[in-house]
Amino acid sequence: MTGSVESMISTLSMREQFRSAYSKHYDPIFEDRMLWRAQAFRHIMHLLPGHTILELGCGDGVFTRQLVDTTRNECSITAVTFDLNASRPVNLPKEVEFVTVSALPGQLEERKFDFIVAHDMLDRRSGGQLLQTIYNLLEPGGQVLFYESNPWNVILKLRRAAADLAGHKDRRILLSRADLYELVSEIGFIRIFAEFNDFVYAPLTRHLVWMLRNLSIVLENTPGVRTLAGSIMLHAQKPPRITKTPVSLATHKRFRSAVSIVVPCHNEEMNIEPLVSGLCDFFGEYIHEIVLVDDNSNDSTRNVISRLAAGDSRIKPVCRIPPNGVGRAINDGLQAATGDYILSLDCDFQHLLPEVRDLFDAIAGGCDVAVGSRFSRHSVLLNYPLLKIVANRAFHAWAQFMLLARFRDLTNNLKLMRREVTKNLVLLEPDFAVNAEMGLQPLIMGYSVKEVPISWIGRGTDMGTSSFRLFNFGGGYWRVLRRLWLRRFLGVGSYRALTVKRPKDQLGGSLRHRRQ
Repeated sequence: MTGSVESMISTLSMREQFRSAYSKHYDPIFEDRMLWRAQAFRHIMHLLPGHTILELGCGDGVFTRQLVDTTRNECSITAVTFDLNASRPVNLPKEVEFVTVSALPGQLEERKFDFIVAHDMLDRRSGGQLLQTIYNLLEPGGQVLFYESNPWNVILKLRRAAADLAGHKDRRILLSRADLYELVSEIGFIRIFAEFNDFVYAPLTRHLVWMLRNLSIVLENTPGVRTLAGSIMLHAQKPPRITKTPVSLATHKRFRSAVSIVVPCHNEEMNIEPLVSGLCDFFGEYIHEIVLVDDNSNDSTRNVISRLAAGDSRIKPVCRIPPNGVGRAINDGLQAATGDYILSLDCDFQHLLPEVRDLFDAIAGGCDVAVGSRFSRHSVLLNYPLLKIVANRAFHAWAQFMLLARFRDLTNNLKLMRREVTKNLVLLEPDFAVNAEMGLQPLIMGYSVKEVPISWIGRGTDMGTSSFRLFNFGGGYWRVLRRLWLRRFLGVGSYRALTVKRPKDQLGGSLRHRRQ
């Protein structure tokens, strides 16, 4: 073993042991933090059954256990420790391969993985060498996710200064966000992003952490302030992408040939085909029809829809006439849908399709409506406009107060519901506020609603351009809330036709116990 490899393993072992010691003595929510990170890993990578995952520096195996649960034990996980004195962690699931290495790649030589994940492993002394090894261990198109301590964090600086005075110098040489980005770029990775992450850390108590969890999402997306986060989330991919055999996620018999998928489309010529292809690959057995609603596009959207319909009888085109409006498009799509279950989603959600599986699980578990939540405690929200975060949180906080119900995020257009629910909706909003109508009206009617965590990671060039404008469409959301209040408490107004299915004292109760 060469001196450079020995030095790298020594540094990795030191970093792994430092993290384990810190988690035991200073992190009161370490288990929860590892669960959040496991959920984030799943959402960012869009994991599928059969994927292979390598975890470097597994320590006590806390993250490993959370990852097994989060992936439903459907992925092959190899957990590596650099501590030569370590034994297999207690309670580590037997399905996990546990490996102690004294060299890299060592016994991993000739092996390839779809994904690699690590926590606090990139040191200035050995980061480049480690990343090169990781690059070689990845399948073509494989991805890596690191969580690294943020050297700009004020609390970290104070703690390190105190340790120096006490003669316990922190031996880690941390890399800044810019350093990490440059290092990964030099290796040859693509699709790189390095984001400041996590504002819930010691000395906050466990109780305060739970109170401030939502605030962390706001701070992570606030320019300037986010540079003080506790960690940096680093993602990269090895080129080129690899096309694998499609994996079917259609596991519930009740949905077979029973689902109508409603997709509003406005100038989405680049997104329609990948979305339809993904839906057919993952949920083909469920699909009764895919209703593609062209909302008066001025590009080639209508031509793409026509071509897809000619090749698949399950594609049902709906071509609208002016005026435009996503609310009008969704309403027309719902009217045209004939399946027993209705899945509504946006055209640029092809990256989220593996997570749609969770919505089907929720309905199969007995719920009437399942909603993809961007603001669940286990959701991932990166590069999201701060103004929209504040507006969303303010709307939902006020809506909970006015409607006397508990929920986190019901205004996202990723919803699966029984057909009976859609037939009883009263949709009046012509634009984006229709999402609030579809999310909140089922609560008023007494249907059981479950929120499912999803990821939301910006909008790249491959996702199109959002037509949502807060100041143009925000007023519609408040109209919806006013109408719902009038219907809920006075039984009057534009929504008076909504039929309550359960006693009023149960409204919101089912949701309160069905959030993830």
